[in-house]
Amino acid sequence: MINYPNKKVVSSQSMTKEEKNEKTKERKILSAANRGMDFEHAVNTSNTYYDDCKRAVITKRPTPIRVVKVDYAHNARIVDAYFEKQSTTDYNGVYKGKYIDFECKETKSKTALTFNNISLHQINHLKKVLYHGGIAFFLIYFVELSEVYLLDAKYVIEAYEHKEIRKSLSLTYIKENGHLVEQGFIPRLKYLDVVDEVYFNEKENF
Repeated sequence: MINYPNKKVVSSQSMTKEEKNEKTKERKILSAANRGMDFEHAVNTSNTYYDDCKRAVITKRPTPIRVVKVDYAHNARIVDAYFEKQSTTDYNGVYKGKYIDFECKETKSKTALTFNNISLHQINHLKKVLYHGGIAFFLIYFVELSEVYLLDAKYVIEAYEHKEIRKSLSLTYIKENGHLVEQGFIPRLKYLDVVDEVYFNEKENF
């Protein structure tokens, strides 16, 4: 039985083949939409939660731009600007007295994240973070799999520096060296639980 918005109840047995096919397509579309995730929003809301409960202070790094022209007649709207310099990574902050710095990447591939999505200046920046004793990693979202992995920056750097041999970070490589991040409601991404386990050798339940 199917309830339509006009309250009319229709038996699936009385539906035509075309109507049944259309309903099947609608269900598939809705199902696919529910599997999707706005990755940046998920990370941002998770960071807000961590800040609210005083667990960590992690913020999104703003992209540096130089404003060229502003339209003050329309609420000071920026009408012309350009990127002043290359940004480094997406997020940084402090957790348990340690500097933390990470980049978020997503891919629609089910098998790999290509190095085309990673810039040399990001690699160089994360090298510096590791050199000075900070925590550095990538959060990698496989869209089609609805899976997020935390991969320490050293593994990304090592693979990137041999990209003449390999052109991407395979899902197998990520699984072998990284950690699956649990997804939930609050926080949306429980990536600090993985940080606890990997970098502090402890597990905590929040």
